[in-house]
Amino acid sequence: MAPLSFPLSSLLKLKDCAQKANIFCNVLQGLHHRPLRSRLWKRNFGAVAHGVGQLLSHQPRGKSYAASVCSSSSDGQDMTDRLWSVYNETKKQTEDLLPVISTNSVNPNTIFANNEMSLRDIEIYGFDYDYTLAFYSRHLHTLIFDIARDILITNLRYPEGLRNYEYIPDFAVRGLHYDVQKALLMKIDAFHYIQLGTVYRGLHPVPDEEVIAMYEGSHVPLEIMSDFYGKSSHGHTMKQFMDIFSLPEMTLLSCVNDFFMRHNIDYEPVHLYKDVKEAIRDVHVKGIMYRAVEADIEKFICYGEQSHAVLKKLSEHGKKMFLITNSPFDFVDRGMHYIVGKDWMDLFDVVIVQADKPGFFNDRRKPFRRVTDKGALLWDRIHKLEKGKIYKQGNLYEFLRLTGWRGSKVLYFGDHIYSDLADLTLKHGWRTGAIIPELRKEIKIMNTEEYMHMMAWLQALTGLIEQMQVHRDPASQAVVNEWIREREAMRSQTKDIFNGQFGSLFRTYHNPTYFSRRLSRFADIYMASISCLLNYDFQHTFFPRRTPLQHESPFWPEHSPAGISVSSQLHRTNSD
Repeated sequence: MAPLSFPLSSLLKLKDCAQKANIFCNVLQGLHHRPLRSRLWKRNFGAVAHGVGQLLSHQPRGKSYAASVCSSSSDGQDMTDRLWSVYNETKKQTEDLLPVISTNSVNPNTIFANNEMSLRDIEIYGFDYDYTLAFYSRHLHTLIFDIARDILITNLRYPEGLRNYEYIPDFAVRGLHYDVQKALLMKIDAFHYIQLGTVYRGLHPVPDEEVIAMYEGSHVPLEIMSDFYGKSSHGHTMKQFMDIFSLPEMTLLSCVNDFFMRHNIDYEPVHLYKDVKEAIRDVHVKGIMYRAVEADIEKFICYGEQSHAVLKKLSEHGKKMFLITNSPFDFVDRGMHYIVGKDWMDLFDVVIVQADKPGFFNDRRKPFRRVTDKGALLWDRIHKLEKGKIYKQGNLYEFLRLTGWRGSKVLYFGDHIYSDLADLTLKHGWRTGAIIPELRKEIKIMNTEEYMHMMAWLQALTGLIEQMQVHRDPASQAVVNEWIREREAMRSQTKDIFNGQFGSLFRTYHNPTYFSRRLSRFADIYMASISCLLNYDFQHTFFPRRTPLQHESPFWPEHSPAGISVSSQLHRTNSD
């Protein structure tokens, strides 16, 4: 994110402000892209920060300049009046820009790029199944929670009172960390800092002072963070929940913790974590969830026609396709029958089930095994992977040898950043696409006037504080401290607007979350659903935005009025 640089004397020069506002309007109009069908798409709210910076930052930064804004008098009251005058003028100028800012909405059907990638180069498309081709309703999370809760009670003799707890759909968000030994659920940013206010023991927040005392600050050392795949193993005491299926697991952990605390029951947090983990695992491994979904598939699977449309489009353009999933064949077959039809396997060149990802990508020892459509296992050695046949387990190295599908001509889609994508991009050079269903909800929130107005003022207020903190007299410091309190209150509001407990999946206040950091590293592109592919042709190149580094100017040539005028001229020429 670009550094906030809002020298404020320009706010007192109305003519200069008008000129800069005009530049800002041009910037936003240039960034207000056409619909996806015209191959141009709307960018996110980052343009607003750049625009506000563009409006307010044409003077050098530093103490000497900031001091000059209010240096004409040493009288405390006069200084206070001047500071509040700058505050009010900044707020007015920000409010004047809100109608323009509000036009800069983001299209939730956009495919976002972390790394430049052209579909022209992609010959083979691979897919995970769950939450990639098959999207599930919230009924599935309720089902998983209920079954796992009952396993704890029936099989592991947990208290009957736990039956009074029901699944809370909006309690947790994906990407949270769980401290296994302390029984704390929390959100951590890209720099390993805990976001204070998002630490929960059970269903209740832990006071910031207590968190700071437990961790001797808010930083989590690398040696106790989760391992590469987000697991708590080999001395790591943190578990990161990256799977969408983990939402009911986090909620169940929190509910059981809550019950024990409410009833003053002494318990070992490590045992609780392992028991809940095993109960959730049993829901999947013992086939309980699979049988329930197969019995009422219309209740649990949604958006099937969109996945079908994507597969059909790829097939019509001669693209090769394969499926690698951890789910069993019967479950996948029933779901794909519902999504595509009985001939769904005709679309795929290779189908691999029960692959045991992420081990599939690393363990060379497991060979492929044929499975009949009735589920029977065959014993013959596999010399080639054939279309129309079903394979179980195996490993990626054997897959690469048998298919020859290597490198950047392969694009694989999955919802789990670690299990689906990390090894493919780091070790094998495949291109990767992350499916993040939560994007759609978050983008809709970001497109609201409430959020846009709040963020515009938060950015401007941060700039005020940055510039005016150099005034160290008591009167000035009192004013700046009041601004800081206002900023802190607004930061909490921007968190709560996404999720009352943990905020956005992607940000911890201004910093990216740990989840965002991993997403940007392991996914070339990301989107809300696989159906976003329908908005692009197969010649399309995805370009990441060049977001300025902290030491770089926030005003890039491609955002300049000259560049915009050329672009606008091209649009007019094309329309003529």
